[in-house]
Amino acid sequence: MPEHKRTATGVLGGLAGLVGLSAVAGLLVAATVTPAIAVTGAAASSAISIFDNMPSILKIDKLMQPTTIWTGDQVLAQFYDQNRQPVEFDQVAPVMYDAILSSEDPRYYQHGGVDLIGTTRALLSNAQGGQTQGGSSISQQYVKNVLIQKCERDAVAERDDAGEVIRTRDEVLQSCWTEATTASGVEGYERKLQEMRYAIQLEKEYSKNDILLGYLNIANFGGTNYGIEAAARYYFNVPAAELSLGQAATLAGIVQNPNTYRIDRGERGTIFDADGVAYNKAPDGSIDDVNPGTIQALNTLRDEGTITPEQYLAAADGYSATKGRQLYVLSRLLDDGKITRDQYVAAAVEPITPQITPASQGCAASAAPYYCQYVVSVIRNDPAFGETAEERLRSLRQDGLNIYTTLAVDVQNAAQKAMDDYAPASVEGMRFGAASVSIEAKTGRVLAMAQNTRFTEDADVAASDPAYTSIVYAGDRQFGASDGFEAGSTFKLFTLVDWLEQGRSVNEVVNGRDRPVPNMTNSCYGDYVNYDKTRVRNFNNQAGYNGTPMQFTRQSLNTGFFGMAAELDLCDIAKVAKKMGVTLANGSDIEMRNGYNVIGSDSVSPLAMAGAYATVANGGVYCQPKVIDRVTDTDGTERPELVPARSCTPVLSPEVAATAASALAGVMNGGTGAQGNPYDGTPLIGKTGTHETKQSWMIESSTNVATAVLAGTVEGQGDIARTWYNGRRLMDIRYPMARDIQRVANQFYGGDRFPAPDNNLTRRVTREVPDVVGQTIEQATATLTDAGWEVVVGEPVDSDQPTDIVAAQSPSGSAPGGTPITISPSNGQAGAVPDVTGQAPVKALATLRQTFPEATLGTCTEDPEGGAQGRVTGTDPAAGTVAPRSTAITINYTSADCD
Repeated sequence: MPEHKRTATGVLGGLAGLVGLSAVAGLLVAATVTPAIAVTGAAASSAISIFDNMPSILKIDKLMQPTTIWTGDQVLAQFYDQNRQPVEFDQVAPVMYDAILSSEDPRYYQHGGVDLIGTTRALLSNAQGGQTQGGSSISQQYVKNVLIQKCERDAVAERDDAGEVIRTRDEVLQSCWTEATTASGVEGYERKLQEMRYAIQLEKEYSKNDILLGYLNIANFGGTNYGIEAAARYYFNVPAAELSLGQAATLAGIVQNPNTYRIDRGERGTIFDADGVAYNKAPDGSIDDVNPGTIQALNTLRDEGTITPEQYLAAADGYSATKGRQLYVLSRLLDDGKITRDQYVAAAVEPITPQITPASQGCAASAAPYYCQYVVSVIRNDPAFGETAEERLRSLRQDGLNIYTTLAVDVQNAAQKAMDDYAPASVEGMRFGAASVSIEAKTGRVLAMAQNTRFTEDADVAASDPAYTSIVYAGDRQFGASDGFEAGSTFKLFTLVDWLEQGRSVNEVVNGRDRPVPNMTNSCYGDYVNYDKTRVRNFNNQAGYNGTPMQFTRQSLNTGFFGMAAELDLCDIAKVAKKMGVTLANGSDIEMRNGYNVIGSDSVSPLAMAGAYATVANGGVYCQPKVIDRVTDTDGTERPELVPARSCTPVLSPEVAATAASALAGVMNGGTGAQGNPYDGTPLIGKTGTHETKQSWMIESSTNVATAVLAGTVEGQGDIARTWYNGRRLMDIRYPMARDIQRVANQFYGGDRFPAPDNNLTRRVTREVPDVVGQTIEQATATLTDAGWEVVVGEPVDSDQPTDIVAAQSPSGSAPGGTPITISPSNGQAGAVPDVTGQAPVKALATLRQTFPEATLGTCTEDPEGGAQGRVTGTDPAAGTVAPRSTAITINYTSADCD
């Protein structure tokens, strides 16, 4: 363990560094730049003035650290520009402190931030060679790294006034290092003097141990590995507290020039020529630079007989440049008395044997890569993480945040298993995509998001292999880079809701017959007129009919929903979609300019559609989808301002939501979605949807969790109705996928009964029934059907009309909507009884027998006024009665003498 106390010499050294070194450095700068006046007091005075006028306060920012995305207590993914795991002082092996101090700053605990001896020696050397290098204390190196990190944190691509990139961000990052380490001439000396100024100030504010630990936590150890903990784990797969002497000496050597001495680029062996001169051997076996210094110490040990020839060759065979640097560090430890001779020899003969253990970053290594990618897109696009794209990227890759997500491991595992079981990663002849998303209805928390493809951010791989992509199919263009999918009949939800919001009943009869798509009103963008008289058939060619929204929803009848929409305003339907959280995938509002939009020709995201159905399940309260529950700093401090704002808002009345749910429940119980119902006792609502032969959907929800499943073509090419996988049409894999996912969601989240539908919105509506008696059967059927009534042709009835004429209908006048209207044709075998009242019975009998051959005289009543011939008083059946021709019509009459 290195010493930590500051001595009086150290304090004086700091004062000397502030006062005396100013003059010394000033004279040296002057000697290099203006030799002619170097001996004058003016030069020294000028240099001192420059030194004193430099900023003396260096603000130590938080270290750049990886941002970690969590699900519960499990790491979902990490992202970083610098792989770093800061540690406390006692979490580093003492031998590491010894190694770094002996090789970099042996008088660290004796000086006050600037080592006068080392600095003066370096300045004199640099003055002769014109290049500033070496001589920096640990405090100065810490200062240099702090300044580099400040530069790197703020690095962005430089653009000209036209927005063209002048320097890429990588080039700017490289300049941060270059300008801080290799500046020469006056700029180099000024940089060195500034480092001194800051180092002296830091030693007044921080302890030696704090500065030493700060240096080991900030220093680069090659590539993106920063800090001793990350370096130890990356190169040797051990924590910094468990580093051995050889490992510590190797890392202390690497930090001096990371990209030269790093040991993760393939093993570099050493070979020898006939004279015993060592050469580097590159990984491909080629020979590059001579490096005799690499084995100088080994030669000494071999020549004095301390190690055997076999040990010599073993030690030299591997990473020769780094081995030479390691031997230098070991020799400094030995000279300082920090290790024994035996320890030195043992470490010297031990080959450098790295165990490279890369720290994974990015979503590709995540157990839920597409959910992870969606979270990343939120971080990179939501203003909560910064006003600019650069600020948001910094939050993701530098700020060391802990992002705690809403992902539910059990539901996610079920979703991914369903993908693996039922959906192919790719299909020949099309770019096939399947996605699922589950959302908590009462909160909007996204519980799971799975996809059939394999995740990659390599654009070339994604372009050449349809099984790979980074696009999140469940998302939209802003969050997930997806252009969405045609919603098909799942979009009928919004027509159903608007119907109810207009006070219409789900049991009201609507014209849903097969016919050209009817013209529709759109008060926002202009009415839709079907000029071409285009017809749209129903799924599976089922027949259209006059029916109710309850029936149409259960059977997903296109023609029925066209009929409903024709009685509404398309603009209102679009507004319903918007308030329930659904927009086009590109972020634009739904417009419903076309009648076909009613049945889902617009491209939307599965996540948005899941949220809409969750709104119905949640009693009409829409909760914006959220994937981030909370955010903390590296020290555990809550950062609520970094949690993207999401809210829950009532958008439907409870009555409308409950009635819509009652219609959607029929879908899951005997309707088109029955195959997706796990039938586990949890009440469900849902809706199926297809768009031509390109997209298929299954959305279902309990009162607690909504799940949306999509399977279809990503680019609109291909036929999922005629393509099979594992015994199922691709169109049909939506059912078992949704069923399996929802079963697990029900298991962990449950679900209650849905509220009863509203009485008014389920009422039977009484409507006027047209009178069609006397019309032909064809005319009567058309008249009633056009008015929205179901027609039943009954048995012929007695009538004197021709047999194709309607002789009777039931009911007539008015009836509840949905009541079948029975029309009865004439049988042509009846006649109307003529009115023969007042005629003589004989004449009346002759008249009646023309139609009713069985007519007879009936009862006679004596009446003097009846006269001798008699007078008819009536018939049975009465006049006007329609009766079969075989009926025996009886004539009643009076006569003065009935005998």
